[in-house]
Amino acid sequence: MAKGYLALVLHAHLPFIRHPEYDSFLEESWLFEAITDTYIPLINVFDRLSKDGVDFHITVSLSPTLIDMLRDELLISRYIKHVDKLIKLSEMEIKRTARDSRVNALSRMYNERYIETKYVFSEKYGNDILRAFKKFQDLGNVEVITCGATHGYLPLMDLHKPAVRAQIKVAVDIYKSVFGCGPKGVWLPECGYHPGHDEILAEFGIKYFFVETHGILFASPRPKYGVYSPYLCKSGVGVFGRDLESSKAVWSSKDGYPGDANYREYYRDVGFDLDYDYIKPFINGDGARVNTGIKYYKITGRTDKEPYDRKDALNTAADHAGNFMFNREKQVEHLSGIMDRVPVIVSPYDAELFGHWWYEGPEWLEFLLRKIYFDQETVKTITPGKYLELYDKYPVITPSMSSWGYKGYSEMWLDGSNDWIYRYLHKMAEMMTSDAREYKDPTELYRRVLNQMARELLLAQSSDWAFIMKTGTFANYAVNRTREHIGRFFAFHDQLERGSIDMEMLESAENKNSLFKEINYEMYQ
Repeated sequence: MAKGYLALVLHAHLPFIRHPEYDSFLEESWLFEAITDTYIPLINVFDRLSKDGVDFHITVSLSPTLIDMLRDELLISRYIKHVDKLIKLSEMEIKRTARDSRVNALSRMYNERYIETKYVFSEKYGNDILRAFKKFQDLGNVEVITCGATHGYLPLMDLHKPAVRAQIKVAVDIYKSVFGCGPKGVWLPECGYHPGHDEILAEFGIKYFFVETHGILFASPRPKYGVYSPYLCKSGVGVFGRDLESSKAVWSSKDGYPGDANYREYYRDVGFDLDYDYIKPFINGDGARVNTGIKYYKITGRTDKEPYDRKDALNTAADHAGNFMFNREKQVEHLSGIMDRVPVIVSPYDAELFGHWWYEGPEWLEFLLRKIYFDQETVKTITPGKYLELYDKYPVITPSMSSWGYKGYSEMWLDGSNDWIYRYLHKMAEMMTSDAREYKDPTELYRRVLNQMARELLLAQSSDWAFIMKTGTFANYAVNRTREHIGRFFAFHDQLERGSIDMEMLESAENKNSLFKEINYEMYQ
C-alpha cells in the first residue's frame, strides 16, 4: 500500500457564450481555444496512458455551461470552421517559413497538431468530446464531477437559498443527462463556501466538495489532520482542502514550473507579428488582431525572445514532473510519520492552464502520471470519491466561509468595480421565487417565459462577469452581458404581470441563450 495519495483535480469551466446573431464573435473563441489547446490534448494524454496500461486516477470537473456549449450544434459547426482555418494558416506558414528550418519545423508541428485535433474531435469522438470523458470515467481513471449551473458565486447568494439550490439542481440534472448517473462531487465555483450550503449538496446526493486551504484550517473545531485528510460536515458531505505547496508549484507563473525560460511564450503570436493583409483572414471578424495559437518563441526573457525548441521544452517538462513527484514523495514520507491514516495531497488547478496558458502542461501531466506509476511506490494517484471509501469514520467539522482568489474572502467578486450587480441579483432571486410560487399552473406560454426568466437569472449570476469586471480584461463585455440578462429578466416579469408577452423577444432570448433545455422554473418554489 502507498504511504500517501495525490488527488489531482482539473476544473474545466467557461461562461456560456453563444451569439447566433453574428457570423463570428470574438468571445466564442475562448471555447474554441480551450478545445484545441486543453480539452483535446488532455483527452489524448488519457488515451495514451490507457493504451499503455498506466493505472492513473484524476478528477475533472465540467461546468454545466461548458457541457452545454460542447454539445451545441451551432458552436460545434463554428469550431470545425475554426480548426479548418488553423489548418489552412499552418499550411501557409509551412510555405512562408521554408527558408528557416527551426521555425518551419514548428509550422509543421502546428499543422500536424491541428489535423490531429480535427480527427480526434470529428472522427474519433463524433463531434462530442463529452463521450471521451464518459469513457475514461467508465474505465475508472477519471472521476468527472460537476460545478454550479453557471458558476455562480454561492456565498453571495446566501440571502436567497432557493437561488443557491437552483445552481446545484440544474448542475446535477445536466450531469445526469450526459453521464447517466449523479455526480459524486462538486467544484464549488471559485471554491466559495458558506456554512450550511453542504446541506443543499447532501439533498442532491453529492458526496464531497473542495475548499481553499484556510476553509479547512479555520474550521470549527480545529482540524486534526490539516488539509491532508477529508472531513465530514454535519450533513455528512465530505470536504477536501487544497494543498498550497503542490498547487503553487504548478499555477504560479513566477515561482512555478510554467515560467521556465524553455517553455513556449503565450503572448508572442503570429496574429500580431505578421503582415496585416496576410493574417487578416485568420483573425477576428471585425478585423482586430487576436492570438491565432501559432507561436514561435519561448519565454526566455522580457524582451529578447529566442525561437521555441520543442525538444528542450519537453525535456524540461519531464524534469519538472520528476521534481514534482520527488517533492510529493518527501511530503508524504513526512506526513505518514505523524498521521494515523494515509495522507492525501489535494492539488486542484484550472484545467485551461494545461495547454492553453502552459503549452507543455498536458505533457507535464502525462510525464508525471507515468513516473508515479512506474518509478516509485511511495505516492499513488487517487480520486476524492475513492479516498472517502478508505475509512469508516472521518472527523466532523464546519468549514470556514472562504473562497480562493484575492485575499480568500470573496473580495475578487465583491469589489468597487462589480458590487453594483448584487442589488439586481438579489432582487431577481426574490422575484423569481415569488413568481414561481404565484404561477403554479401556468399556460404553456407562461411556462416558457418563467423558464427563460430562470435562465436569465442563472446567467446573470455567473461569477465570470464579476471576475472580468475586477480584472478589467473584456470588462465591457462582462458589463453588457450582465445588463442584458438583468434587463430581459425584468422585462419578462413585467410582461407576465401585464398579461402581454412579447413573442419576438421571447423567441430571440430562447434562441440566443439556449442552454439548460430541460430547465423547470418550479425549482424556485
